Amino acid sequence: MTPKRILKYSYYPGCSLHASASEYDQSTRELFKVLNIGLTEVPDWICCGATPAHNVDELLSLSLCAKNLELAEKVDGDLAVACAACFSRLKFTQHTLEENDVKRKQVEKAINAPVKLDNRVKHLLEILARDLGLERLAAAVKKPLKGLKVACYYGCLLTRPPDVPNLDCVEAPTIMEDVLHAVGAETVAWSHRMECCGANFTLSRPGVVIQLSNAILESAKAAGADCFMVACPLCHGNLDIRQKEIEGVYNTSYGMPVFYITQLVGMACGLSSEKLGLGAMIVNPMPLLKEKHLI
Repeated sequence: MTPKRILKYSYYPGCSLHASASEYDQSTRELFKVLNIGLTEVPDWICCGATPAHNVDELLSLSLCAKNLELAEKVDGDLAVACAACFSRLKFTQHTLEENDVKRKQVEKAINAPVKLDNRVKHLLEILARDLGLERLAAAVKKPLKGLKVACYYGCLLTRPPDVPNLDCVEAPTIMEDVLHAVGAETVAWSHRMECCGANFTLSRPGVVIQLSNAILESAKAAGADCFMVACPLCHGNLDIRQKEIEGVYNTSYGMPVFYITQLVGMACGLSSEKLGLGAMIVNPMPLLKEKHLI
């Protein structure tokens, strides 16, 4: 059953979703179309600075995000964000500029425009679980993900630091699990769902990423998970792209596909593997999905 009420948002894809994580962007657009949720890409958006900028220049980091918030005001609706890093930086900027008038004035001078803080920044999870609602999401399911055991990986940024994202409980969130239960999947209880994967150390310190990501893979496998669900392109890259390398270093085998939120939910809503970009995944999900009779 297709939801009747149409929700509308401005949409900030960010750099990764137009490049290495294009399947996240594609599956987001396709899923929201099926759910009658309107997305209008923010015109002329720029990089939010992601993880590096705030470590180099605070004013630059705040200004990049503030400019995107100003541009988003040209589109009706709250700002929908898919990438956990983009979500974190945009929310942090809103929080900082609401609390600090001095920094707000500095940023307004830097972008030569008044800071826009009227619209809320919302992660896709929040839109699915709360704006659309779990009941309506469940009603849109055509093929429940029955028998699929998923490790929900929040990582560092979705709920932290405290008082900034306000997405869910800081230390014990359930929003990912709630969304997956609504589409018929099972979730596992495991120890590393909020541990760091190494993020963008993947290029500068790959050894650190391999060690941290292996611990995450090992924990999920031990808990009985078949696969992961993530909300961050960096997390996806470290767990998916580097998984074969990690297996070689630790002389083990995981073979665990790493899905974006919108890929799993989209699958449950009847979208094809082509529309969900499953072919872009390094760890091939097809054997698992065939085993579970999901394709």
